[in-house]
Amino acid sequence: MEFFRIKKDIPFMRHALIFNVVSALTFVAAVFFLVTRGLHLSVEFKGGTVMELKYPAAANQEKIRTDLIKLGYEQPEVSSFGTAQEVMLRLPIIKTVAGATGSQVVFGALCKSEGGAVTRIDTVVKGQSVAKDVCHSPAGADVLSLQKVEFVGPQVGDELAHNGISALLMVVLFVVVYLAIRFEWKYAVSAIIANLHDVVIILGFFAFFQWEFSLAVLAGVLAVLGYSVNESVVIFDRIRENFRKQRKASVEEVIDNAITSTISRTIITHGCTQMMVLSMLLLGGATLHYFAVALTIGILFGIYSSVFVAAAIAMWLGVKREDLIKPIKEKDETDGAVV
Repeated sequence: MEFFRIKKDIPFMRHALIFNVVSALTFVAAVFFLVTRGLHLSVEFKGGTVMELKYPAAANQEKIRTDLIKLGYEQPEVSSFGTAQEVMLRLPIIKTVAGATGSQVVFGALCKSEGGAVTRIDTVVKGQSVAKDVCHSPAGADVLSLQKVEFVGPQVGDELAHNGISALLMVVLFVVVYLAIRFEWKYAVSAIIANLHDVVIILGFFAFFQWEFSLAVLAGVLAVLGYSVNESVVIFDRIRENFRKQRKASVEEVIDNAITSTISRTIITHGCTQMMVLSMLLLGGATLHYFAVALTIGILFGIYSSVFVAAAIAMWLGVKREDLIKPIKEKDETDGAVV
């Protein structure tokens, strides 16, 4: 399926050096911000408490934030999710509040701020009796309810960070092996450089703007790796096909034709994917916001890197027709001769 077909090849490789200089400068800037500012890790990695609260009316987030600062939380993260009445708190571990009991202290302080009192009741959840804290006003009305609490200790956070890095390295390793087997080592090297270029730039954006880097964002980064590899494979596959059909064309002309002939497919694929990601970005709420942001950055730079970085590096590494297509061996006239 094609929206359009470009009859004349676009000379992408003629301008490859300029675009790769821009990529190199962007990559260096991303590394600089990662080193100097670092990532703003979520409580899943640093350890802390995640609480979901529900108010009877629209929650006053500034008031909640002020109450948490009084408890000793310097930068409490307060965000709404779902509706204006539902609030999510992400609280780091602090010395003044014990980790495991921090949710009780916070809930009690917020309940008192609303003019209520905390009482403990027994409820049945999935056939089991569970004690639950509720906040009632003197008149007996519900003032605040605790929907969910999750506590992540420092050791668990370190383990999650280690597992996340291991997952990223494993993806990179298997991508290199896959491309080296399917194509040739020059293509594998160029593709992984382009894909890591995308990953580092995503991390650079999160470091520069100090956006929260959570497990959902890590999942988005891993998704971008696979997504960018797919785009590189499509272009490399067309390059191999062109090497078979365009025997007299130069390597630069073969690559230009491969990229030009896949532009329509690229627009359809990335356009449809970006529409889905934009729906998550605009309608998914706080839970999916930064996941969608990571995917959006990855999709945009994934197109750029597949065209201007991966293909150009493969060309500069000296890829040639013989790397993908074995030359036809001429038959020896003496074969099978009987003396």
